[in-house]
Amino acid sequence: MVESNALFIQLAIVLGLAAGVGYAVKRFRLPLVVAYLIAGVLLSFLQIFDTTSSLALTFLPEIGIAFVLFFVGMELDLKEIKYLGKPIIITSLGQIILSIFAGFLITTFLGFPPTESFLLGVGLSFSSTIVVVKLLLEKKDASSLYGKLSIGILLLEDLVAILFLMFMSVGSSALSLGLQDILPLTTLFLKGVFLLILSLVLSRYALKGLFGAVAGSAELLFLSALAWCFIFVAVSILLGFSVVIGAFLAGVALANSDFHFEIQGKVKPLRDFFVTLFFVYLGSQVVFTQIGQVLPLIIIFTLYALVFKPFIFLLILGIFGFRRHTIFQTALNLSQISEFSLIVLMVGIKAGMVSHEALTAMALTGVISIIISSIMITYSRQIYRKILPILGFFEHGGLTHQTESKEVGLMVEDHVVLIGAHRMGGEIARFLIRERIPFLAVDFNPDIIKKLVENKIHALYGDIGDPEILEFLNLEKSKLVISTAQNTDDNLILLSEIKRRKVGAVIITRAASALEAESLYKAGADYVILPEVVSGEFITDSLRNHWPSLEFFKDRGGIELRKLAQNHLAVE
Repeated sequence: MVESNALFIQLAIVLGLAAGVGYAVKRFRLPLVVAYLIAGVLLSFLQIFDTTSSLALTFLPEIGIAFVLFFVGMELDLKEIKYLGKPIIITSLGQIILSIFAGFLITTFLGFPPTESFLLGVGLSFSSTIVVVKLLLEKKDASSLYGKLSIGILLLEDLVAILFLMFMSVGSSALSLGLQDILPLTTLFLKGVFLLILSLVLSRYALKGLFGAVAGSAELLFLSALAWCFIFVAVSILLGFSVVIGAFLAGVALANSDFHFEIQGKVKPLRDFFVTLFFVYLGSQVVFTQIGQVLPLIIIFTLYALVFKPFIFLLILGIFGFRRHTIFQTALNLSQISEFSLIVLMVGIKAGMVSHEALTAMALTGVISIIISSIMITYSRQIYRKILPILGFFEHGGLTHQTESKEVGLMVEDHVVLIGAHRMGGEIARFLIRERIPFLAVDFNPDIIKKLVENKIHALYGDIGDPEILEFLNLEKSKLVISTAQNTDDNLILLSEIKRRKVGAVIITRAASALEAESLYKAGADYVILPEVVSGEFITDSLRNHWPSLEFFKDRGGIELRKLAQNHLAVE
């Protein structure tokens, strides 16, 4: 009873402080992550209760991590990001290796012993999945090219971090690998393969029927989703993996479910509550009594996270030919250190390899870098415009640009500009090709661009969120502009640019809600596609034209199934 009373009191303090700081931060138009971190720092400074042993700040925040990764898994379409596999793997592993090496050199120069220097380098190499994913979801940028790159790199970093932590836990010495350690590591690898296969098999053969059976009750669907998440996380833990991996794979298993949107809507409030506790906990790890001793180290680590690490990402991503806007946004997203950085050092402390001063420096670096990077990510468009000329150094014609139409600079007149040639855009592209209507397509899937170019279609690789892309579209001479992009901010930028250039073309955009549609109409869109409304109108018109006969739907369903089965342009 005493412990439960203490938990309620601690939650009241934590949430009250977070809400109060959140109100102040929101007035300055800053992300709420900043408020939660500041609330945690204030808790550590005020010492209202012992934050190191509080259930509110030790156990509950981990549930928030699970929910965030569960969301990421459901958002992730493995088919969509398969074409980014090579850039993600090389960029992620390349950055980790370079960061460990650079961190080792810097800390060795500052007088740290080799083992501790190595672990500090490892800590500096990871970026925060929780922070970046939360900001991407808030900005609705998770489906953008740089969003997919960022999430892919972060997930691979998390996997490396988990494998590294497992490596530290086996053998007589955490950093010396002998023959006696081969068996535990091999077993760990096999367990990981089993966990992945289990997720995919259950997704294909069990979950669809299970969730279909409970879909009639929103409450039971919500409860079943939570049960699935926690059961799979429990299996992951029993196999020796972390909550992060288990929750992510649980989400991936539901990614292609018919109910994942409804599940996300139900789980979101829980996710936001527990994630708030996580960031407050992270801020509370700052120990003020040791700051004076490690201040130079904090400054160096913070500069490393905010400047040097993004520089590495810019260099590596530039090799793959991504445009400057994409590599800038991706690098900026990853300009902080991770919660795994602290976990690695905590394990090092238990093994006697890391000092408490080093952990304090890394903890405060984490808080500072997350606060600053969150602010920079929020104002990334303004920052991008300021440093645009410098970013040209990192942009190369590289691998991805080879898929573009070589004639794209020549352009066409009285053409259609199609933004997004996949899914909805794929249907439009096929119609335009069939009717021989000249058009220029923009997409960030190089496979789609390659197919368009092979069909002698003007095509441009890129993301409409990139201001540079707009320069290549010849908007002034276009007849129709169709944007199937889901990000409302990107569509608003497109409309603003069209208005600035006084383009006379008809503008069609897409929105996810009536509120977004209203804002797009006010910005100058001639027609806004609301997929749910369009679908409803199609059903209504079909019933009006064919009722009482319903054979139309069976015939139409067969046609649609055959179309999906065919390997058409821009269809997976």
